[in-house]
Amino acid sequence: MADNEGNIDAKNFGVGIPQKQEGFFLKGNEHASWGIKSRLSQVFNEKSGRTVMLAFDHGFIMGPTSGLERIDLTINPLIQYSDCIMCCRGILRSVVPPTCNKPISYRFDAGTSILTSLNDQSLQDIEEAIRLNVSLLAVMVAIGDPEHEGLTVRNLTKTVDMGVRYGIPTLGVTAVGKNLTRDARYLGLATRICAENGANVVKTYYCEENFEQVTNACPIPIVIAGGKKLPERDALQLAYSAISQGAAGVDMGRNIFQSDCPIGMLKAVREIVHNNATVDQAFDCYETYKNQK
Repeated sequence: MADNEGNIDAKNFGVGIPQKQEGFFLKGNEHASWGIKSRLSQVFNEKSGRTVMLAFDHGFIMGPTSGLERIDLTINPLIQYSDCIMCCRGILRSVVPPTCNKPISYRFDAGTSILTSLNDQSLQDIEEAIRLNVSLLAVMVAIGDPEHEGLTVRNLTKTVDMGVRYGIPTLGVTAVGKNLTRDARYLGLATRICAENGANVVKTYYCEENFEQVTNACPIPIVIAGGKKLPERDALQLAYSAISQGAAGVDMGRNIFQSDCPIGMLKAVREIVHNNATVDQAFDCYETYKNQK
């Protein structure tokens, strides 16, 4: 304990100066615990309130898809340009350098592959997530799937409960089945269900009509999925449209690592998300980096 002798009497109490109270910058999370806020502030940029996530968790249902055959060669050089990486524990342990110091959106559920019926998921051990020092627990929610809707919603609620216990936020990831339409009515339903069940952030798809209704009806941040590979300018238009209509970031995979200039594409997306660049400005950023190679 401190020595009682030689101490200087305290006198700078700031009498008459109220203690500063700061509201949390991220939508819907002001009342979350300190640990959850701390981890969310690692994922989201406080100045812009947004994030650029690099997704390469595809292999857990698709195997070595194009661009992910050798993650050490294709993904590791990109990590430094992202705000957060989204992956599974096997790849994290075997390939991703622990010195990358990027927050991790951790695929917390696992189950069926593309060879069978998707969305039959089970949860992993929360102690595994703690050991890996993750910043988000990502769980699939299959709204509208007759076989697996209830299962995946229960997975979400269990994850939220564990996350609250240990100070780790939950990312609800909305699945879209073959028979479901990516429209504002469905996406609004799916994202709101994630929020109502306690998720801190939700990842979903963009729709061209009335997407602002989806973001406004969801009381937590929405991060959009990149989806299938698009021409570079179209992918930048997707990011711009989503951000302009209230999205709090993008979680892109194939539109980054399958691009003919992945670093340039990631830099261009960052310009839109964090610097409010137009599509033309972002595409010019992409082409400039591409032509410098």
